Amino acid sequence: MRRLNRKKTLNLMKELDAFPKVPESYVETTASGGTVSLIAFTTIAFLTIMEFTVYQDTWMKYEYEVDKDFTSKLRINIDITVAMKCQYVGADVLDLAETMVASADGLIYEPVIFDLSPQQKEWQRMLQVIQSRLQEEHSLQDVIFKSAFKSGSTAQPPREDNSLKSPDACRIHGHLYVNKVAGNFHITVGKAIPHPRGHAHLAALVSHESYNFSHRIDHLSFGELIPGIINPLDGTEKIASDHNQMFQYFITVVPTKLHTYKISAETHQFSVTERERVINHAAGSHGVSGIFMKYDISSLMVTVTEEHMPFWQFLVRLCGIIGGIFSTTGILHGFGRFVAEIIFCRFRLGSNKSTSVPLPDDHTSNHLPPLTDNSTH
Repeated sequence: MRRLNRKKTLNLMKELDAFPKVPESYVETTASGGTVSLIAFTTIAFLTIMEFTVYQDTWMKYEYEVDKDFTSKLRINIDITVAMKCQYVGADVLDLAETMVASADGLIYEPVIFDLSPQQKEWQRMLQVIQSRLQEEHSLQDVIFKSAFKSGSTAQPPREDNSLKSPDACRIHGHLYVNKVAGNFHITVGKAIPHPRGHAHLAALVSHESYNFSHRIDHLSFGELIPGIINPLDGTEKIASDHNQMFQYFITVVPTKLHTYKISAETHQFSVTERERVINHAAGSHGVSGIFMKYDISSLMVTVTEEHMPFWQFLVRLCGIIGGIFSTTGILHGFGRFVAEIIFCRFRLGSNKSTSVPLPDDHTSNHLPPLTDNSTH
């Protein structure tokens, strides 16, 4: 009884077979079919390799939402070298919301030499090349996001030569925390002093001939410090053409959450517009000599997520490639054989037509030629 049920089950499964097998004695192979099959297999192998390359790659997905975090502090990371001695310059932040000077105790003033060493010049040149490429090809920013924490540090390398030249510049580096509102970070003559009405710098003891706000921005970023991320102002160098010169940077900061397969961090992207002018009160160009970075916080927050193609989607695309190529090549091969048979049939019909026989009165006869003596009756 069990054997009978098993036999019925096997017969039922055979009836459900959607892939009937054709005996080899009924299959005819041709040279054209073999050629088409070879082309099909080659195409399948090539597209499979390309599809596997796409499967291994990842891409960045950008999502936008309103930033509802107004209570947290904003971190500003600074590394700027000014071509003036440290006792002549001061840096601080003016918070526009509270109209008061934010604390700048986290900044370090280090006397250095403004001219770079050969190795440092090469580092700056490479950084400027990367910045120019980023401005032309925006998709490179995705590559930088993916390589964060994996690539080497983008900080300026230490000076390798033992120069005996005395320091003629001041490197201001470190970080400070401010409120998430618009503000103005600036470096100008004199140290900042407390003032009940706002903010002032003690610049009376510094002569105008010593003003030189030529500067180099080795690093400027907002939010968490992430090695490998290149910011828009990194590697910027400006040379002042006049003692009383103002450099202005108008910065729009966008809060950004970065989620990749390597890191998950909260940072900030920003765009910048530059302007510089010479202060000349007689000509109507008013202001204060120095370096001014006016930043504003965007109300939108960007979430950047690294995504990968699911494995099931890779299998579906792979099956589509294999099945599509087999079907397409089969159709093309059948159509080619159909056209070839039509052409050959017409050629054979033309060759089997009877030849015309001329008559004495210049008429032609399409009848069969007369039988000769050797023909049978």
